[in-house]
Amino acid sequence: MKDLPPLNTDTINAILNEEIDDETVNQMVWYYLGYRYNESSQTWENSQVEPSWKEEYPQPPNFIENRPPTVKLTRSIPKENKQLLKEKLGFKGYKIGTFNPRDTRRATMANWLLSYLVLNAPS
Repeated sequence: MKDLPPLNTDTINAILNEEIDDETVNQMVWYYLGYRYNESSQTWENSQVEPSWKEEYPQPPNFIENRPPTVKLTRSIPKENKQLLKEKLGFKGYKIGTFNPRDTRRATMANWLLSYLVLNAPS
């Protein structure tokens, strides 16, 4: 797995602006969910993954290509953090007719990462 960009608002904006490729965005979410890639065995380890994710997805899911894990990701964002992209970054969303499922999934991933960042920020 390649080096990931830092988890900060610049990176979240870069995800929304498609300046970061889909593979890297997937890997960022996998990392913060607890999935770790073992280079020597070339396998994914899930010992740090929350049980509900580990049970349903023993291997990290592709959030861009598959709707069900993205729905689970959306549901895992605390209610008070559902609008963080708008509140913290001024993200206005997409105009009808100008977005596709991939865009929506990337926005969900960006919101989940921003929620993770806010929840795990030092006090």
